[in-house]
Amino acid sequence: VAAEGQNVSVNGAAVPRGRPYLHKGLGVTWPGDWVAVASSLGVRVAWDGHLAVTVTAEPELRGATWGLCGTYTEDPAGE
Repeated sequence: VAAEGQNVSVNGAAVPRGRPYLHKGLGVTWPGDWVAVASSLGVRVAWDGHLAVTVTAEPELRGATWGLCGTYTEDPAGE
């Protein structure tokens, strides 16, 4: 998935603004002025097209993640 402003593409194919997309466990939706990408792995990333980004993970992933967004535990240090 690639996004620039409100232009989104999946594997090089444009996803028209406002039109939902679902294919092989990957979904693109347009909640309000945002674009959201959700995977069947239980992770959702939403972007306002400018600066704000939110990352949401399903509760089943608690303690099973690592990287830029941390370990998804109650430890803010991510250890």
